[in-house]
Amino acid sequence: MKKILLIILFVALIITLSYQFKPVKHVVNAYVEKTSLINVDSLTIKSRVSIPEGYKRVEYSKDSFEEYLRNYKLKPFGSKIINYDNSEYFWQKGHIGILDIPVPKNGLQQCADALIRIRSEYLWNHNRKEEIGFNFTSGDYCSWKKYAEGYRPIINGNKVTFNKTKKADYTKTNFYKYLNLIYMYSGTLSLYNELELIHDVKELKIGDMLIKGGSPGHIVMLADEVINENGEKLFLLFQGNTPAQSVHLVKNLEDNLISPWYNLKMNAVIPVSNYTFSNSKFVRFKD
Repeated sequence: MKKILLIILFVALIITLSYQFKPVKHVVNAYVEKTSLINVDSLTIKSRVSIPEGYKRVEYSKDSFEEYLRNYKLKPFGSKIINYDNSEYFWQKGHIGILDIPVPKNGLQQCADALIRIRSEYLWNHNRKEEIGFNFTSGDYCSWKKYAEGYRPIINGNKVTFNKTKKADYTKTNFYKYLNLIYMYSGTLSLYNELELIHDVKELKIGDMLIKGGSPGHIVMLADEVINENGEKLFLLFQGNTPAQSVHLVKNLEDNLISPWYNLKMNAVIPVSNYTFSNSKFVRFKD
């Protein structure tokens, strides 16, 4: 009789446990689906990624660089990272969007170059062409204005002089030739030395760049920004790469709960897709 009672109790216990654990699977699945912040049908940075709970987007003026970046067009969800030679990049698991920006076949548009191009195209499109200019790694300043007037650099070792050797040409075709020149003689090191260094994480905003200046170095740009009632900010990041390839909006592989948003810190270790910044520094283009 005791054996029969023990069997009945054991079966009842199994049934009870099965019933209790069955709904948990549905709760977990619902939680994962609910916390996904990716909108696969959207074609801009802003619309591709939802705002985490408790945050709101930081507002900027309509024609600002910040609004230009967060509304940058994306290719359809699932598009792959393509190298300059039209081959597929070997790792396709670190991004959630490809920016709609061509990759020149010459291989010059690498990580810093891609951000230089985006900044320059913004200035061009907003009638601020006279502000387009960058330092070479040598420290010499090369402006679009002087290049368009026909001035070209004469480089002899570390010494650079500019002479007028071409006819004036203000066309957009010539503008991209100018950018190719910048790609050749500028990079993460020149940007780090040239641009304003940000010293407080609370000052970070869209358009700022996480940078490791060097050869090799790396750089990524802040593409969107949200803030909570405590003043804490999260950011989206995009990058170009070496070899020259599709500019892409990256996942946060360290924190799935807020990915692709990043909680950035000063002087910290920050893994970004396939690169790790060991001592994070931030710079900003001149307003």
